[in-house]
Amino acid sequence: MQIRDLPYPDPGIPDARSGPRFLLWLGRSQLGGQIKAVCWGLLHFAGIAGLSVGAGLAVQAVIDRSGGGLVFAGGFIALCGAAISVGDTMLHRTAVTNWITAAARVQQLLARKTAQLGAALTRRVAAGEVVAVSTGDVEKIGWFVEALSRFLAAVIAVVLVCVGLVLYLPELGTLVAVGVPVLAVAVLPLLPRAAQRADVQREKAGKATELASDTVAGLRVLRGIGGEELFLGRYRAASQEVRKAAVRSARMWSLISAIQVLLPGIMLISVIWYGARLVLDGRIEVGGLVTVYSAVTLLLFPLRHFEEIAMAYSFSRPSAKRAARVLSLERTAFEDERGGLDDARPTGDLYDPATGLLAPSGLLTAVVCGDPDAAGRLAERLGGHAAAEEKSESVLLGGVALDDLPLDAARASVLVQDKDPVLLSGTLAELLDIPASGAVDPEKALAAAQCGDVLDALIQASVDGSGDPMRSRITERGRSLSGGQRQRLALARSLVTDPEVLVLDEPTSAVDSHTEARIAQSVKELRAGRTTVVFASSPLLLDHADRVVFIHEGQVSAVGSHRELVRDDPGYRAVVTRETEDEQCGTAAAQRQIMTPASARAREEIEESA
Repeated sequence: MQIRDLPYPDPGIPDARSGPRFLLWLGRSQLGGQIKAVCWGLLHFAGIAGLSVGAGLAVQAVIDRSGGGLVFAGGFIALCGAAISVGDTMLHRTAVTNWITAAARVQQLLARKTAQLGAALTRRVAAGEVVAVSTGDVEKIGWFVEALSRFLAAVIAVVLVCVGLVLYLPELGTLVAVGVPVLAVAVLPLLPRAAQRADVQREKAGKATELASDTVAGLRVLRGIGGEELFLGRYRAASQEVRKAAVRSARMWSLISAIQVLLPGIMLISVIWYGARLVLDGRIEVGGLVTVYSAVTLLLFPLRHFEEIAMAYSFSRPSAKRAARVLSLERTAFEDERGGLDDARPTGDLYDPATGLLAPSGLLTAVVCGDPDAAGRLAERLGGHAAAEEKSESVLLGGVALDDLPLDAARASVLVQDKDPVLLSGTLAELLDIPASGAVDPEKALAAAQCGDVLDALIQASVDGSGDPMRSRITERGRSLSGGQRQRLALARSLVTDPEVLVLDEPTSAVDSHTEARIAQSVKELRAGRTTVVFASSPLLLDHADRVVFIHEGQVSAVGSHRELVRDDPGYRAVVTRETEDEQCGTAAAQRQIMTPASARAREEIEESA
């Protein structure tokens, strides 16, 4: 795979059981690129090792006053220089290609998982963690994949050089062969503590980033209550914690680097001292000593890759763990067990066996839950976004289980709008330019969502002066708009898609009562003949529903019209009217008094006597 061939046609099925397993799978997936990088790395290190041989030959030729030997040594050094140049260039090119393609593969996997889970993803994993995985963590994982090939080439080169020195000069070669492994593993005891400090630094940095993101998102509210300085102080404290953690982590890595310099220096001095003794004793030649000295000096370069791979693994392991955690999330617990049906889009009633909720085809069904969190989970399950740990039976659409449908068919059949929908940055035309049936144009959807004042606001904020609200830009997450305006634009986007079943979770919670009543009537008219499920507790919206379903303790408790349930069901009335227990008792007593003839006669007698 080359960079120009990205993105991958299919990034594959990752092994997300753990971080190390994910890294191993990623390495196997790019086996060809890794082998190429190792080969180029061996050429590069062979050229480096050859310089020591050439230097030894040149010194010995000078001592022997051999012109032919000196020419041969010069040619050999030139050949080694060419090998170093070509090998280093191609190694860097191939290693960087491995890095970019690995990062691209992880990003594609994350994007695919995000598309599969939809809004359910941020309910299972924090949004900040998903952002961290798709940005910084992807780079660290790619760094490990890049460093791995260089490390393998360095290991092979070090082993071959040590074996060659043992065969060339056993007296000095044995010392080098024993000392090099010691240098390679000397810092291993320090790596766990260094990795732990690095993890603490990343954790504190993540909290500081999350605090900054929340502060920016709520800046309008903070200014309203005068809380900017309070949160600024909290961010200062969090950033100081990050700084302290970074300093502690840097100290440990500095110690590791110092050891990597100190121990090779000691070994080099030992080789020179012992080699000089051997030369004086006449057991080896000066050229041999120069060869061994040069080889030991040049061995320090591939030994640096031992430190690099240790650092890369220490940083990439928690990143891979977070990536594996996100990639291990499944759409439902049934998808792998049941297989899939043809890419068809069923129609009919929407039924949830877990709660007994039935949304008849073509009607507007309102669902009332006393627990907002339970309402959110039920809305997700209706759209096939149920958590993997839930073992309840799949939701049925026209008698067909959503979990048995291909993902695209399920998403096209049932659309769920979260209670806190996200608006992406771009123009209004781009926001509404989404896959749709074509039956509802953007103008109708905007009108049904009562977006007239939103369009006026976009025109006023337009910088091009065109006067066309469709060309006006919406800032990130729609932060330049009020909560009610964002909610109505999101509703218009959902209406444009015109799905077979539209599930809306509190779509009008941030708008005023008059606008809410008009939205309820307009949505009912626009969605005529389509199935619509609205999770709400507002009487204005409930009164426009064809039928209302009351969910209590996870099960359907009552079904009827809004007025019937308010009159006949105390639990429903308590949720919709926000009555307390005392108020419920007073209401019940008042109803009994009104309905009892004896009470009415007694009241009349008291009034007559008065």
